[in-house]
Amino acid sequence: EVRLVESGGGLVQAGGSLKLSCKCSGFIFDEYALGWFRQGPGEEREGLSCLSSDDRAAYYRDFVKGRFTISRDNAKNTGYLQLKSLKPDDTAVYYCAGSNFFGATTEADYPVWGQGTQVTVSS
Repeated sequence: EVRLVESGGGLVQAGGSLKLSCKCSGFIFDEYALGWFRQGPGEEREGLSCLSSDDRAAYYRDFVKGRFTISRDNAKNTGYLQLKSLKPDDTAVYYCAGSNFFGATTEADYPVWGQGTQVTVSS
C-alpha cells in the first residue's frame, strides 16, 4: 500500500518556524521526485517546491524562496519542508507528493499524495 504521511504542522505565530515531515512507504522513495503543495482556505492547491530523487536539484516558487527549504533522507524514506519567517498568508493544509520525474509542476504529474497537515499562522 502506498502511503505518504505528513506531520509537523500546527499553530505558530507570525515569524515563527515549523518543519514538516513526509514519511513514505509502499513505493521506491528514492526513485521519486518529492513535491510539496499547499491549499489555503477557499483557495486552489498550489505547488511550492520540488526536489529531485537524488537530492541534487531543487525548485522553489518565488514566493517561498529564502523562507522554505525542501530536503529528503532517502535512507529514512522521508521528505521534509522547513518553513521559516511564516506569515498569516502561509496558513494552509500542506501536502507532500511523489512524481516520477523532477520538474513536475502540476498535480497530475504527481501520482502519489499524502493526506496533508494543517499549518496555521497567527498574526
